[in-house]
Amino acid sequence: MRTDTIPSELGTKKINVLIKEYAVPGIIAMTASSLYNMVDSIFIGHIPGAGGLAISGLAVTFPLMNISSALGTLVGVGASTMISVLLGQRNHESANKVLSNEITLNVIVGLLFTVFSMIFMDPILHFFGASDNTLPYAKEYMTIIALGNVITHLYFGLNSVIRSSGNPQLAMKLTLFTVTSNAILDPILIFAAGMGIDGAAIATIVCQLLALIYSLHYFMDEKKLLHIPKNPFRLDIRIAKDSLSIGMGPFLMNLASCIVVLFINQQMFKYGGDLAIGSYGIVNRISFLFGMIVMGFNQGMQPIAGYNYGARQYSRVKEVYRKTALWATLVCTVGFFISEVFPVQAVSLFTSDPELKALAAKGLRSMNIIFPIVGFQMVTSNFFQCLGMVQKSIIMSLSRQLLFLLPCIYILPDIMNSETGVWISFPISDAVSALLAMILIINLMKKFNRLNDGDDPSILGSKI
Repeated sequence: MRTDTIPSELGTKKINVLIKEYAVPGIIAMTASSLYNMVDSIFIGHIPGAGGLAISGLAVTFPLMNISSALGTLVGVGASTMISVLLGQRNHESANKVLSNEITLNVIVGLLFTVFSMIFMDPILHFFGASDNTLPYAKEYMTIIALGNVITHLYFGLNSVIRSSGNPQLAMKLTLFTVTSNAILDPILIFAAGMGIDGAAIATIVCQLLALIYSLHYFMDEKKLLHIPKNPFRLDIRIAKDSLSIGMGPFLMNLASCIVVLFINQQMFKYGGDLAIGSYGIVNRISFLFGMIVMGFNQGMQPIAGYNYGARQYSRVKEVYRKTALWATLVCTVGFFISEVFPVQAVSLFTSDPELKALAAKGLRSMNIIFPIVGFQMVTSNFFQCLGMVQKSIIMSLSRQLLFLLPCIYILPDIMNSETGVWISFPISDAVSALLAMILIINLMKKFNRLNDGDDPSILGSKI
C-alpha cells in the first residue's frame, strides 16, 4: 500500500493558499540557506588577526563556489522541474527514473569538479583575484568545500526534489537543520577548537552530510509514489539529456555569475586593493539574502506552475506567476530600504574594520539603488524555467550578467578611475534586463490568453 498521495492539490487548491503552503517553506529554507553562508562570513570576519583579509579571501572563493553551484543546478533544477510536470501527468514511473538519474549525475559531476579544483586550486584562486595575502585563507576554506562537493550536490538536489514532489515542509526542516547545526558548530570549531577558517568549512560539510543521509533514507521507501528505484545508478541518456537541457538556463546564469565575479574582483583589486574585494563580498552577502527570499518564492511557484502546466490549467499558471512576481517585488523593496537607510548597520555585522565598513556601506547604497525591480526579473526568468521553455530561460539567464552587467563592469571603472564604476554597473544592468523580462513575459501571457484550460500547449512553441 502506498504511504503518500498524488499531490493533486496543486491543481485544485486556491493559488493564494498554495503559495502560502509552498512558498513560505521555500522562503524559510532559502533564507536559512543564505544565512548559512552569512554565518560563515560573520564568524570568519571576526577571526583574531585575520579580519578583513579573511573576508577578502572568502570573497575570492565565490566564483569557484558559483561554478560548483552552477553544476549542481544544471542537474537538480532540470530534474525537479521534470518531476513536477510528470507528477501532474500522473507518470510516476518516469518521475522515479528522473530521480534515479539525478542521483547518478550529481555523483559524476560532483566528483569531476572535486578532482579538477583540487589539482588546479592555486592557479584558479589566483585567477579569481587572490593575492599573496588572501590566498592562504581562500585555499584553506575552498579545499575542504571542494572535497565535500559531492555531498553538497546530492543534498541540495534531493532537497529540491522533496519540495517539488509535494513535501515543502520537510525540505524546509532539513534546511533549517543544516543552518542551525552549522551556526552551533561554527564557533565551536573556529574558536573553541582553534581551527579557524578550516572549522567553518568542516562545519558546513558535516551538517550537509547529516541532512543528505536523511534525504536518501526518505527516498528509499518503495511505498512512496516517488522513490529511488532498484538499480539507482543506471543512467538513462534520454532523461539525462532532457534534464540537463531544462537546467541549462540556471546553469548558465550561475556560470555567468562566476565570470562576472571574476571581473568584479579584478576591477576591485585594481582600484581599491584587497579590502575592496572584501567590501563586495559583504555587499553580495546582504543582497544575496533578499535574492534568496525571492528564490524561496520561486521554489514555491515551481511545483505549482509546473504541475498546472502539465495538467493544462493555464489560468492557474498565469495566476501563480502574477502573485509570485508581486511578492518578490515587495521583498526587494525592503532590501532597497535597508540598503539606502541602514547600510552601515547592515555591513557592521560582518566586520569591525572601519575602512572595510565604509567601503561596503558605500557599495551597498550604490548597488541596490533600483533593487525593487530585481524581484520581477528573477521571477520571470524562473517562470520560463518552470515551464521547460529552455531558450527563453537561457536568454533571461545570460542577458543581465553577460550582455549587460559585464560590459559595464569592464568599461565604467576605467572611465571613472574608481571602484564606484563597479557598483553603479549593477543598477544599470538591472534596469535593462527588467525591460527585456517585461517584453518576454507580455508576449508569453498573450499566448496563454489564447488558450483555454485543457487545450494543447503546442501553440506556445515549446514543450517539456
